[in-house]
Amino acid sequence: MTDLRVGVIGLGWAGRQHLAAYQAHPGVRLVALAGLEEPAREALAAQYGIERHVARWEDLLELDGIDAVSIAVPTFLHAPIAVAALERGIHVLSEKPIARNEAEALSMVEAARAAGRVLDVGFNHRQRGDIQKLKEVVDAGRLGRPYYAKAWWLRRRGIPGRGSWFTTAELAGGGPLVDIGVHVLDYSLFLLGNPRVTAVSASTYDLLASAGFGFNPRAKKMGAGDAKGFDVEDLATVFMRLDDGGTLLVEASWAAHRSEGDEFGITLYGTDGGAELIVADYAPSGSLRTFTDDDGRLVETRLGAEPGRGHDAVIEQFVAKVRAGRARDGDGAGAVDLARIVDACYRSAAEQREIRLVG
Repeated sequence: MTDLRVGVIGLGWAGRQHLAAYQAHPGVRLVALAGLEEPAREALAAQYGIERHVARWEDLLELDGIDAVSIAVPTFLHAPIAVAALERGIHVLSEKPIARNEAEALSMVEAARAAGRVLDVGFNHRQRGDIQKLKEVVDAGRLGRPYYAKAWWLRRRGIPGRGSWFTTAELAGGGPLVDIGVHVLDYSLFLLGNPRVTAVSASTYDLLASAGFGFNPRAKKMGAGDAKGFDVEDLATVFMRLDDGGTLLVEASWAAHRSEGDEFGITLYGTDGGAELIVADYAPSGSLRTFTDDDGRLVETRLGAEPGRGHDAVIEQFVAKVRAGRARDGDGAGAVDLARIVDACYRSAAEQREIRLVG
């Protein structure tokens, strides 16, 4: 079996996760790197033994001998890079969200299907050990039928850089809902068995950001953006109806008057039991509890979980799809569904009404 020759586009945190995961994967060879920051690019190229490194992603795609690329750059670049790569017959792994909106996401899927190449999206949170342990609990039927879930990712001061691309709707597609909320939506639907979202009712707020509160003091300006601009939300809340009769509530905030630090998690209520997972400040394993009724006795059980494999698992699954020629089930369609839901949420907030996705 010949090595899979991979290029990585992007030098930030996500790009570095991809580089490390590829290097650790047998049968993969890092052959190209692209990114605008020359000192960082040269340092990473030296660290990973990458001989060919360029500033522009367009130049990387022109290089010979690349089988697959990872896209770890601002969201507005995901679709143009992915489509260009797929049209050249190159497999694509994109960071989340897949794109700024459903239309861009669909263009990526159509390009993958036309080329017969894999398009995958890196939702690393579902690869956490505690999420996987909770999935085992749900799939074993220990909660009965889950019918109500509330999930969240909340920050107190976590707006990622004043005037960065993150805070510019044209570049990011939205604020925390599309940035970190899409992770919450992904792992929630994964845990619930992937029911269809039939309707959403959402509200978004920018009250704290507009007053100057909530900006991460350690974050620097990251890429293109208006230094004075902030035209996305700092908090979103969504009520979702599911096709199995259940309900999912999702909250995502970059800024809120709450306890300090970052916290994400989920609470599940089922017919035979409940469960709660809380992860504070990116702990490798969160607090996971189940709540059951044992012949009339209320039982609370704490469950342990090993740390998950995160991007290592994402890369492993992507490589496996490429190796197996599994373009049919690796075309990014699941990520398009999430983009469709997020689009409906923003429309609901703007129009102040429930938006139906089906029926």
